[in-house]
Amino acid sequence: MRGRHLVGFAAIALGVGFNIPYAVLASIFEYPQILHRPEGEILTRFAAGGPPLIAAWYGFMLAALSLVPIATALAITPGRLRTMPAMALGAALSGVLAGLAQAIGLARWVFVVPILATEPASPAGQAQLALLNAYGGVAIGENLGQLLTALFVGQMAEIQRREEARRTAGLGAATALCIAIGTGEGPAIVLGIGGQPFAAMTIAGFAGLSLWLLATGWLAIRHRSV
Repeated sequence: MRGRHLVGFAAIALGVGFNIPYAVLASIFEYPQILHRPEGEILTRFAAGGPPLIAAWYGFMLAALSLVPIATALAITPGRLRTMPAMALGAALSGVLAGLAQAIGLARWVFVVPILATEPASPAGQAQLALLNAYGGVAIGENLGQLLTALFVGQMAEIQRREEARRTAGLGAATALCIAIGTGEGPAIVLGIGGQPFAAMTIAGFAGLSLWLLATGWLAIRHRSV
């Protein structure tokens, strides 16, 4: 019982906690809109942000990384290993990979961008930032990381549906769908289509993720199906 309570509180803490560095970044760095600005402007703004900005990015990275143990604990229970082992293990694996992918994508702002920001006017540095954001940000963090997050939440929603936690399952399914649709932003930009509708779905999806984590954590605290 104590273990399930701990898992529940951890899920609630993540549901609230990852919004804190996001809100700080939105306030002091205009994230995520800043990502669509010229690389020189991004580097100049980053350099002006100093240590508090780097600390906010580090906190955001840690929030993503915390999904690794929390997803595992949420997905795997003794009962599920008996009744639906493939679904439980699959959800845990996708959650672990999602957390790692998101954290790897965010880590660039902590360990690489500060080096490039020492010379924000450098054309070479701006070109490197463009490549870094395209690969570490769009490809790994936003595309792969979000797809894996959608897969994790979707699998957990199916588990919850089977365990008759229907409202939480419905919220999880809608969340997974929004996040999955949101991954179309990167390919849309590459194809020159424009990614604003996909970006809006991503925002809706991660808002839903916060609510789903809160609901799932509450179920765990009540020692019911999660």
